[in-house]
Amino acid sequence: MNPAEMDSPRSASRPSGSIIPKYMGTFADLMTLLLCFFVLLVAMAEIDALKFKMVVRSMENAFGVERPQPEEPERKGTSVIQQQFSPTPDNARPDVEVWQDADNTKAHLKRQTSAAYQTAQRQQLQQELEQRFADALDAKLFSLETIEDRVLIRINEQASFPSGSSTLKTTFLPLLSRLATALVEIDASFVVAGHTDNVPLRSGLYRSNWELSAARATSVVHALLNQSGLQADQFRIEAYADTQPLGSNATAAGRAQNRRVEIGIINPWS
Repeated sequence: MNPAEMDSPRSASRPSGSIIPKYMGTFADLMTLLLCFFVLLVAMAEIDALKFKMVVRSMENAFGVERPQPEEPERKGTSVIQQQFSPTPDNARPDVEVWQDADNTKAHLKRQTSAAYQTAQRQQLQQELEQRFADALDAKLFSLETIEDRVLIRINEQASFPSGSSTLKTTFLPLLSRLATALVEIDASFVVAGHTDNVPLRSGLYRSNWELSAARATSVVHALLNQSGLQADQFRIEAYADTQPLGSNATAAGRAQNRRVEIGIINPWS
């Protein structure tokens, strides 16, 4: 060995392998401490399940994960004639869909639908008769009204019968002929009812207002049956005397209103 190399301090301190920087020890200690710190943080942390699910769902939406959709319920509705629908509940939210459930097999729904249909048919029949007999209605020879299960043709006494008599006026027969033609076109049953006021009869033809009201109803039925097309089994005669007044029997106007014959067109759609 060269004496000069032996005396050199630089040659004496140089290691035989690779050179490691002096700061690596401090850096390794720092990394170890950081690792321990994060391990402790994870060990002491509590996972919020709700937030975790929200994060997972957000990531699924972001990456296009498709979930299976439930089958859409069958849309149902109610009868058009019934015109009823369940209201939206007060606690309904925008994201909640409310469907109307209809079951036409239920008895009460059938009854409601049938009643609504029959009412509509009666109103339509009254409108058709009003258009057909507009001139007679304007002349107040009779009036039309829909009540309960029938359409009423109300004939007043002044236009049809002499006072205290059951013989039809000849001037009223053409109108009865027109009524018979209209009734032939309606496949229904008819109730012809006679009514009077409460004034006792003075003539000896009838014993009471009961007989007079029945005789007037019978005269109307005979006049209608004289027209071809109407059958006797379609008619029913009723007599009420003064038991069903429309007005007050204390006044002349009320008594005149009570003296009448009514032709009831019984609901043919029942």
